[in-house]
Amino acid sequence: MQQHQYDVLVIGSGAAGLTAALNLPSQTQIAVLSKSDLLAGSTYCAQGGIAVALNSNDSIDNHLNDTLKAGAGLCHEQTAHFTVNHSHESIQWLIQQGVPFSKNKDEAQDSLHLTWEGGHSHRRIAHVADITGRAIATTLINNATQKNNIDLFENLIAIDLITMRKLGIKGNRCLGAYVLNQENHSIDVFKARFVILATGGASKVYLYTSNQDGASGDGIAMAWRAGCRISNMEFNQFHPTCLYHPQAKSFLISEAVRGEGGRLLLPDGNRFMPRFDDRGELAPRDIVARAMDHEMKRLGSDYLYLDISHRSSTFILDHFPNIHERCQQFGIDMTQEPIPVVPAAHYTCGGIIVNQAGQTDLHGLYAIGECSSTGLHGANRLASNSLLECIVFALSAAQNITQQLHKPADNPEIHRWDASQVTNSNEDIMISHNWEELRRVMWDYVGIVRTTKRLHRALHRIMLVQQEIHDFYSHYKISSDLIELRNLALVAELIIRSAMQRHESRGLHFTLDHPETLPVATDTILTPIE
Repeated sequence: MQQHQYDVLVIGSGAAGLTAALNLPSQTQIAVLSKSDLLAGSTYCAQGGIAVALNSNDSIDNHLNDTLKAGAGLCHEQTAHFTVNHSHESIQWLIQQGVPFSKNKDEAQDSLHLTWEGGHSHRRIAHVADITGRAIATTLINNATQKNNIDLFENLIAIDLITMRKLGIKGNRCLGAYVLNQENHSIDVFKARFVILATGGASKVYLYTSNQDGASGDGIAMAWRAGCRISNMEFNQFHPTCLYHPQAKSFLISEAVRGEGGRLLLPDGNRFMPRFDDRGELAPRDIVARAMDHEMKRLGSDYLYLDISHRSSTFILDHFPNIHERCQQFGIDMTQEPIPVVPAAHYTCGGIIVNQAGQTDLHGLYAIGECSSTGLHGANRLASNSLLECIVFALSAAQNITQQLHKPADNPEIHRWDASQVTNSNEDIMISHNWEELRRVMWDYVGIVRTTKRLHRALHRIMLVQQEIHDFYSHYKISSDLIELRNLALVAELIIRSAMQRHESRGLHFTLDHPETLPVATDTILTPIE
């Protein structure tokens, strides 16, 4: 076992974690952990862009109003106002870092090209063609590698947070984390004065998802076990248009395709969205996903279609080169034919409760990005507000930590990880079986449309899976697969219990037993039992 000492430990190497690291003072010693390679997270796969009101006919107030409307009455207005008010600052910081945002070609001034996405009243999505996340991730990683005070680690997966309470010391502070080194299988200690969770969401809890394999809710689960409150986990955003192909796995067809005129079609070639919402294909994602779910179940179809072939080939290749190339790999020419699509779990709107500085209930512990619950998204995230939230709250967290670096640090002795009572497993089939069962149960019973009976059935099954995981965790040496499965099973329970507490349909949570929306919107808050 190795023991590392840092001022700040950042768990997660996406936009949120790297932005925080790059904005801490140069004398601060920082460790950034990635459980896979540095580019494996959700940021790299983000296609759309960042919402920011830059058009002369747009405004901060318009952006705020669209955010509040999409959030179905549950957004924290103060947080939403804080976020959109810092949008210009955030985009300017990214430009300064070297992110090559797409520019308007037909205008004399050097202005950013803005696209349109569902739920927005104006064009306000700053982007880098259709690979915005890739451009941000590579730029920030390149910049971080040039900083002498930032150490970047790959293939290290955090197991649990180390707290004073867990060490039997009086106090309520995070001291670091136990971390599995996947290359040599050692379990190391990373001690830090401040810990930032930037671990992303938990959409891998569903069978069909647009997310990468690492979206297993690690930060949310670790924070819960460390005593932090969790909020609004019932609001899981399903992106309407994930490429449907047996070998495509989790490739997303950006909402910008609909923003530039893409039409959703039934198998017979007819449009259907105007029957569900006057905004058609540009209605918020929850409305579009439910409409697609309805039509697929009504017709018994496994997928529907998204068609932008009425636009010129030049336009499509210019705006969506990455999507076009990916579709061609599966024999689909989006310039000539519609793309088969299906809704898929995409974004976790709830998470670890934090304030505007990203601080959690546990002293010294911060949460930023998708693993946090800031109050910005409410019951439904407005498209392209997520990358904005990452940057805004990472900057805020870094500023807050900087103001505390002068304070003396707690430095208690941290126990080694005790693996003396466990053995190597020869039953890893249990992990793969429970992984499949958990995700199938969540998809079938806790998906786009829910009922009370389905939720009770899901909770029963998940609790049985959790018991099997606990027994396995107690007797065998841990692996990255077991760590992720343990976290996913806990997150699944949090989602179900949150959904069971909401006796209404609001935003992304739709239940046939309570189809109405209550007049007063309240957060669902879960508190760990001491």
